[in-house]
This record gives sequence, structure tokens and C-alpha cells, in this order.
Amino acid sequence: MISFIWLINQLFSLVWWMILASVILSWLFAFNIVNVNNPTVRQIAYGLSRVTEPMLAPIRRIMPNMGGLDISPIILLLGLEFLRQFVVEMMLKYAV
Repeated sequence: MISFIWLINQLFSLVWWMILASVILSWLFAFNIVNVNNPTVRQIAYGLSRVTEPMLAPIRRIMPNMGGLDISPIILLLGLEFLRQFVVEMMLKYAV
């Protein structure tokens, strides 16, 4: 059971880091630090977007317009941390 809890924890960590990478990459694009025309960078951005957008889009629909400030990744990261703690505690509690 401990190895299953470890796996769940690692999956949550992977998603957390992918969201963070997507946010940092969007900042690098916005400040023109990374060339958007680079095919490798474009593929990485596309892959991260395909993974993170399905989780971020529902939060963005609920959030009010904040004038260009997107805090949906912060809300998603907080929600993922809460969900991770909840799932791991429930699994440890009922792992007899």
C-alpha cells in the first residue's frame, strides 16, 4: 500500500511541476526571452498547454476578469496540494 501512496504522490508532483513549467514558459514568451518561432520550444509549449489547459480552463471560466492577471494556476496548485494531502491521508488512514 505504501508504494501505491508513493505513486499517487509522485503523479501529483508531476502535474504540479508541469503547471509551474507552463507558467514560467508563458512568462518567458511574454517578456520575449524565448523565441516562439523555435520548433523545439513551440512543441514543449504545445505539450504543456495540452496537459494543463483542461485543468485551468474551468477555473478561468469561474474567475472574474482581473485585467490581464491570471491567477488560475495559483488556484489550481493550491487545489492540487489540498487534494494530494487529502488523498494521501485517507489512504494512510484506511491502509490497515
